[in-house]
Amino acid sequence: MPTWKSRGLRGSTLEELINRSNERYQELGLALIQKIPTPITPINIEKETRHITLAYFDQKSTVDYIGAVQGIPVCFDAKECASSTFTLENIHPHQVRFMADFEKQDGIAFFLIYFTSLNEFYYLPYRKLQEFWDRAENGGRKSFRRDELDDEFIIKSPGESGILIPYLDLIQKDLDER
Repeated sequence: MPTWKSRGLRGSTLEELINRSNERYQELGLALIQKIPTPITPINIEKETRHITLAYFDQKSTVDYIGAVQGIPVCFDAKECASSTFTLENIHPHQVRFMADFEKQDGIAFFLIYFTSLNEFYYLPYRKLQEFWDRAENGGRKSFRRDELDDEFIIKSPGESGILIPYLDLIQKDLDER
């Protein structure tokens, strides 16, 4: 099982930006989105600082965030990508199954991807991820390139009203395309 030390802080800047955006959405009464913590069991704790230096995950996580946007259930996961090619190894089968089940319940599932080399935030609808996932399952590429994605789902950041990653507009676009 992976340990917290090996992967725990990856994406922490992205998550902080999302958390601040979610706080602002809540202040404006537009959405209530919560970060879902992944339970860990500490193995090593520095006595002086009380920081966890090594831990393991108690269970598999589903998604990073879950909540409601004006009555619509939403769930999403946040990922960072250092290049313009995103490897599907960063997404786990149980996450894909959870998102598929969530969508079957009339929820909206998606990924927020930060392409760090491009300094670009991207809203990836679940249905598009499923296309790439199916392609990989059928022997195709196990990744997707940024140029395979629709530019209409680029998140213009920062947005109005102090929202650092304004993804709600893209949820509306996602809904309009269904």
